[in-house]
Amino acid sequence: MQRRAFLAAGAGLATTALAGCIGPTLGSSDYDIGMQSNAFVPDPRVEGVDPPTFEAAVGETVVWANSGSRNHTVTGYDDGIPEGADYFASGGFEDETTARSAWENSVDGGGIVRPGETYEHTFEVPGDYYYVCIPHEDAGMIGKVVVSE
Repeated sequence: MQRRAFLAAGAGLATTALAGCIGPTLGSSDYDIGMQSNAFVPDPRVEGVDPPTFEAAVGETVVWANSGSRNHTVTGYDDGIPEGADYFASGGFEDETTARSAWENSVDGGGIVRPGETYEHTFEVPGDYYYVCIPHEDAGMIGKVVVSE
């Protein structure tokens, strides 16, 4: 075999072998809310309109998945959670200030949800829950979960 043909064949095999290892491998049925680029999906963000919204029932567990290629967080706003509800944040932080500090100082992973990973929270109190991806907040990556009885 000629050297160039051998190298070309080898490069093709390496590319094929790596293709299965690159990027998230989550199916859309594995989660409720995807995190792509600088957006929470399913609904597109429209200027002047509420953030993308997901509806859930009391007692339901909502699963976020990093279906993109950047690191993200799911961080509840302290003032965006119904009275009596548990605070929620990837990384398990007890409040927004602690979560932001951890992100800024890379403490305990900073609450990062890496590509292909998930974060979940069970909502026990009805109401509107507002949350943010800390590193992409300036790009408008905020969301809302509406929990009903």
